[in-house]
Amino acid sequence: MSTTVVQTAGVMRAADVRALLGDPPPPFLIEEADTAARQAYYALRRHAFVEEQGLFDRTDLDDRDTDPRTIVLVARTTDGTVIGGVRLGPPTDGPDIGWWQGGRLVVAGSRAPGAASIPTKLAGVGAALVRAACARAEAEGALRFDATVQLGTQRFFQRLGWETVRPVTVASTPHVLMRWPIGRIDRLVAATKSVLGPLLQGIGPDGYVGDDGAPVPGSELVAACDAILPAMVERDPEWAGWCSVLVNVNDLAAMGAVPVGLLDALGARDAAAAELVLTGLKRASAAFGVPILGGHTQLGVPPALSVTAFGRTAHPVPGGGGRPGEQVRLTADLAGAWRPGYAGRQWDSTSHRAPQELRTMVTAVGRARPSAAKDVSMAGVVGTLGMLAEASGCAAVLDVAAVPKPEAASMGDWLTCFPGFAMLTTGPIDAGPATSAVCGELTTGQGVVLRWPDGEVTEALAAGVTGMGAA
Repeated sequence: MSTTVVQTAGVMRAADVRALLGDPPPPFLIEEADTAARQAYYALRRHAFVEEQGLFDRTDLDDRDTDPRTIVLVARTTDGTVIGGVRLGPPTDGPDIGWWQGGRLVVAGSRAPGAASIPTKLAGVGAALVRAACARAEAEGALRFDATVQLGTQRFFQRLGWETVRPVTVASTPHVLMRWPIGRIDRLVAATKSVLGPLLQGIGPDGYVGDDGAPVPGSELVAACDAILPAMVERDPEWAGWCSVLVNVNDLAAMGAVPVGLLDALGARDAAAAELVLTGLKRASAAFGVPILGGHTQLGVPPALSVTAFGRTAHPVPGGGGRPGEQVRLTADLAGAWRPGYAGRQWDSTSHRAPQELRTMVTAVGRARPSAAKDVSMAGVVGTLGMLAEASGCAAVLDVAAVPKPEAASMGDWLTCFPGFAMLTTGPIDAGPATSAVCGELTTGQGVVLRWPDGEVTEALAAGVTGMGAA
């Protein structure tokens, strides 16, 4: 059985490990092409698509080959000979929105991957290239990965897990548009939210099922509570303290409540560890203008941190107040960067903001009072939109190209990360330095689909996120 890897700078390859163990070298490796390998790949393409198949008159090179974002993966034998390749990258000009396309798959001496003319020891080159391209596209943050393939290779791609979309024509020749299923959003939702319905049945006031906070009956108070992952408290205690305030203030902000006080419950191995957490907590308390009223601290125990927050509003904004036909708007603070150690997972836009800027953002929903609002948290933008739609008894469409996004974040990361401050609302809000844009709508049905600039839609979530149902 052959061993294939995608080569990454600074990382030991599978071949190196096998050599150290005394195993025989694999018959071929998959790696990103350098300049010479690209030229060898182009030569293979010319031979296959121009000379053998006559799909193109003189050359099959196009503008995707000159796009600096295009990646070429090649298969090399142990002597360095390029025996196959494939390209992948965004299919259109402009910003990368998470739509990638693979193409120009070629294997030496063959019209189709895996054909009988490939030597036995090199069988599987085409499949290895396709698998490597799928992995690389997902690693680059793609949420849609397409390929137009010749009819003769449709079953080959189906066996690798690709889904058929529809027939298309390329170079006056029948092809099939196929799509690699990327389940990144669905996996995130399954890991964070999908078990909540059965667990929390019967909990929560009427009209606010699944909301970020809970209106206290008979008062204008809204309560919220969040716990921080113990691993984060241990690894980055000051940031954990900051986030314990941030997530609670966001929960109150989504319901239009002005925060009035916090209670913390902290467990730490010693006083020094507790002091680091409390430093972050106190700093956030001052920045957001919400006092720490008290709480509980215990030493000599594993790290743990949870915070309860109270806010006040006479008009709580529900997460389930949306209706089919309403536009959905994302308002997010795009400043900042990935938190060190949490690249692709936690965007820090808040820790360097001035107090007035923070307070303008977290009071925006209360001032505007849209019909529905939810702050983007663990489930990411799409998962949170799914919760808003589920609580509203409907489905949602997200226009990917219209989503406000930092340049430093891939679309896949941005739609699945914790974005610091981000609100989904069914109406406009003025959140000061945050960027706001209409990027979707609520529709009849259930689940969330992503809509792309070419009119295609891809399913992100087939049904409700939590199983709690409509509020």
